[in-house]
Amino acid sequence: MMLVFPDGSQAGTLGGGCVEAEVKRRALAVLHEGKAEVAKFQLDSDYGWDDGLICGGRMQILIDPIQDQNSHAYFLRLAEAIEQGEGATEAVVFDESASGHPAPASFLFNADDELIAMLYPDPIDNAHAVVTEELRPLASRPRPYSARGIGYLPTQSRCRLVIVGGGHVGKEVAGLAADLDFDVWVVDDREDIVSEERFPRAERRIGGKIEEVLPVLPITPDTYCLIVTRGHSHDEQALYHLAERGARYIGLIGSRRKIKMIFEDLLQEGISEEALERVYAPLGIDIGSQTVSEIAVSICAELVSHRNRNGVVPGRPEAVQVSN
Repeated sequence: MMLVFPDGSQAGTLGGGCVEAEVKRRALAVLHEGKAEVAKFQLDSDYGWDDGLICGGRMQILIDPIQDQNSHAYFLRLAEAIEQGEGATEAVVFDESASGHPAPASFLFNADDELIAMLYPDPIDNAHAVVTEELRPLASRPRPYSARGIGYLPTQSRCRLVIVGGGHVGKEVAGLAADLDFDVWVVDDREDIVSEERFPRAERRIGGKIEEVLPVLPITPDTYCLIVTRGHSHDEQALYHLAERGARYIGLIGSRRKIKMIFEDLLQEGISEEALERVYAPLGIDIGSQTVSEIAVSICAELVSHRNRNGVVPGRPEAVQVSN
């Protein structure tokens, strides 16, 4: 996605090369003409990289002028959905013959698949109904796709990541997770550990006793929880308060021996076997991690795979068995 200003400056890119330069030229013309268009490009030698590497294939690019009240309102609503992490899907009619509807026209749906904005729709046709037929729910985290001449461009909602433990692993994970579109909350019983200096990009930094903070902390079906405290007893206490709260994901760091001991203790405390079987422990996919940074990478890779592949996480170590 690229924004082109009247003076020829830009924000964002389309990947460089001659295509981007040509799109910018056309965008400036569209600003002058005031009418949106779908530009088509054949990726042959005319639009190759400077060093002659040709990708091949075809590109269709929507060039939309933001000039009137309707276009301002549409893109403002899209920007709000992205900035607030709500999630939204843009549906763009780009092929009139395939869709049976005038192109271009854009429809914006929220995370509940409700239409919240439109741009250039034909008031007498039923494009909205046709667009809705192919709309995939954001909860399934679809990738961009096209169907019947309509392009669907999902912007995924951000998930909350609660990191219990502000030590070296929690700090490294928090920084990476913020880049991966998680809203990071950090909890530690040491208030000086959860400082703004250590966690500058965290949405919330919560200092307080685990047994007081976690029972009242909001946990939704989209919440991810990591337990990476400084000790066995704190980990066990955190898992006790999170295991049956309905989080989308709970991960526990530690050796297999420690994890088995914690599970056995919590079974005695009344936590169900089913809840403990859903805990990802040991935490992180197996990439041979040795340093703290490598451990954080393995953890964040697991989080992204779980989020984007509906719970599928390749490369995990064998789970610790839970038994009464």
